[in-house]
Amino acid sequence: METTRRSVAKALSWRFLASAITGLIVFVVTGELEYAAGIGLADTVIKLVVYVGHERLWNNISYGRVDKQPEYYI
Repeated sequence: METTRRSVAKALSWRFLASAITGLIVFVVTGELEYAAGIGLADTVIKLVVYVGHERLWNNISYGRVDKQPEYYI
């Protein structure tokens, strides 16, 4: 399982990259930097919260996990 801190760090790094792409697309389409920044910020906040919740939920679901057996027994 991952810690909450790791889930948050992953979410932040991904959201920064994804929101920069979203902001760039909005800027290219509209030519308005302020509008693009606003959309990028809203995108970041909303999706960051959803992503962390999604990660935490999946940490509680055993689907697709394989229990790791010890390499040796004592």
